[in-house]
Amino acid sequence: MDNIENQEFFRQVEAVIEADIKPFIEADGGRIELTKVEDNHVVYVQLSGACAGCIHSAMTLKGGVEQILRERVAEDIEVRLDI
Repeated sequence: MDNIENQEFFRQVEAVIEADIKPFIEADGGRIELTKVEDNHVVYVQLSGACAGCIHSAMTLKGGVEQILRERVAEDIEVRLDI
């Protein structure tokens, strides 16, 4: 993926996070921020607020965030926690 494609992919992921994911996480007192994407569709996010240290954060990442991004952006996305 070249830089322009990477920037567009970042924007697509960020738009979905902002519109479809962030409101639900914030409703539970957490915060999510997209920090970077890699060429192989690996997406890095930071969780904070109530999500920081929560025992369910891994489930939130894989079962929630990753699933939504796979449905709305690309089927091969993998979400990882940026620490």
